[in-house]
Amino acid sequence: MKTLDVITIGRASVDLYGAQIGGRLEDMGSFQKYIGGSPCNIAAGTARLGLKSALITRVGNEHMGRFIREELAREGVDVRGVTTDTERLTALVLLGIRDEEQFPLIFYRENCADMALCEDDIDPALIGDSRAVVATGTHLSNPKTEAATLKALRLARETGAQTALDIDYRPNLWGLAGHGDGESRFIESAAVTAKLQSTLHLFDLIVGTEEEFHIAGGSTDTVAALRAVRAVSRATLVCKRGAAGAVAFTGAIPDSLDDGETGPGFPIEVFNVLGAGDGFMSGLLKGWLDGEAWPVALKYANACGAFAVSRHGCTPAYPSWTELQFFLNRGVIEPALRKDAALEQVHWATNRHKDWSTMRVFAFDHRMQLEAMEGATPKKIGAFKELCLEAALRVQDGRSGYGILCDNRLGRHALHAASGSGLWIGRPVEWPGSRPLTLEPELGADFGGLQEWALENVCKVLCFYHPEDSAEMKAEQEAVVQRLFQACRRNRLEMLLEIIPSKVGPVDDDTSATIIQRFYDIGIYPDWWKLEPFTTDAAWAKACEAITRNDPHTRGIVVLGLDAPSEQLAASFALAARHDLVKGFAVGRTIFAEAARQWLAGSISDAEAVADMVAKYENLCRVWDTARAKKELAA
Repeated sequence: MKTLDVITIGRASVDLYGAQIGGRLEDMGSFQKYIGGSPCNIAAGTARLGLKSALITRVGNEHMGRFIREELAREGVDVRGVTTDTERLTALVLLGIRDEEQFPLIFYRENCADMALCEDDIDPALIGDSRAVVATGTHLSNPKTEAATLKALRLARETGAQTALDIDYRPNLWGLAGHGDGESRFIESAAVTAKLQSTLHLFDLIVGTEEEFHIAGGSTDTVAALRAVRAVSRATLVCKRGAAGAVAFTGAIPDSLDDGETGPGFPIEVFNVLGAGDGFMSGLLKGWLDGEAWPVALKYANACGAFAVSRHGCTPAYPSWTELQFFLNRGVIEPALRKDAALEQVHWATNRHKDWSTMRVFAFDHRMQLEAMEGATPKKIGAFKELCLEAALRVQDGRSGYGILCDNRLGRHALHAASGSGLWIGRPVEWPGSRPLTLEPELGADFGGLQEWALENVCKVLCFYHPEDSAEMKAEQEAVVQRLFQACRRNRLEMLLEIIPSKVGPVDDDTSATIIQRFYDIGIYPDWWKLEPFTTDAAWAKACEAITRNDPHTRGIVVLGLDAPSEQLAASFALAARHDLVKGFAVGRTIFAEAARQWLAGSISDAEAVADMVAKYENLCRVWDTARAKKELAA
């Protein structure tokens, strides 16, 4: 029984994608950072489609290498074959989107880590654990990387795995074009043709554009080139034809490309041609390895390629399996797919990283409550929040399912220190107690301050909203939340929306569900909801139903504490834990209030404050875990 579906071999780089569209690379002012390189993209793209994928490559022993390894793991890619090279740097690519055809691109690959891949990096056990091995053309351009690739292909053959080649021709990476010609996609070369043809017999599937088959077949006549490839290989040949779709040939090459097997294309607006081939290959591999007929596999491939050319970046543009099925079942509504709100919501919600199915969150994002305590100063509050973080980390002890809420204005040092700890990190933006809702000044009038946030920070906003508010109050608060939601998405940040209607008006079992529905009606899809502890099961059922009806892919709900004593919270947790959509709690003052009062007054030491908060936080975690366990036992 093999545990992997596909292993890709070859390039792994960091793509620094120009954020400005339509200009020269010289004029780019900022960049978005993604994983890149065809094998790396394909490994992530196939993982998103539900295949169990792995990558064999090398990365540097530095920040960019760790980013690739961590991002692949977040995408669900097996990284056992990713070797850390202690001597070389991770490859970088700087690129931009000039228009639908031009893409200025610079490869920073001089003696880079992935080009040091060698035979010793190929683990026979890993190869033997996979149903398929996919090579790309670049790693046939160097004797050392070629030897590693050929070893992997030989082992694949010996262990019954299928093999595939993405020709992936980049003249620049074969030494045929200068550093400034990364955009080049075809230069004739008899040497490259000979090198490729010496390996084509090793593959069951060969994929390329018309230009890539020109280099593989040694002719600029596509039919002649395909026939030259067929003369040395029995592989299925899949030729990508851009807007004309793609065609598969399992036997002799006919006189016309139109006579091969095809799948439906999709009439969409091209935004970015980079990464389309890797998206296409991901979809094709999904169909191929699932045993689908070629027209179906080509349909998947064409659709995945359509997503790629419609969005910014390569890997981030690729669909999840859920998203692909949604698209194929519904069809094209808006040719500019990135402007299709329903599709983009599915894309965002089904490609989020990390499993947060359990949420035990210590909330110390409070500001005015701490400022009102005796002895409080901004400096002392900041120091106390560092103690809160210390308590959270002690309870977490490296385990998953724990988090914090911490602000930046008073808790900056704790907030920044938490980065990379494995904690879920929520960060508030509302001005404390404001109604109508206003935000912390650091966000700026244009909300541009979100550009400075770490991507792991979740934007939390508390809105004191009630269905019986005046029309003016509703409109003003809704406008702020709408704008914040859009700003979060633009900056690739998750959002948590907290509502506490009981603080501003009477509530019943329908109140929160009514508010939830209103926010969905105006186009706001929070990743998380933070709700007050309801006193009836009906209130929970109605709130959960309103969320799942509008957003079946939501992250879920966390229960807030409202400074309730732990005994009261236990009863609240027992009720909330009956509902699967409630993932846990986000509680603050029940944990820290007494320690804060005493520490700010100078009555207890740092160690005593931390110990007190650890005990209370651990107790709440036990209470929640017990409540959830009872629910699961009853089920």
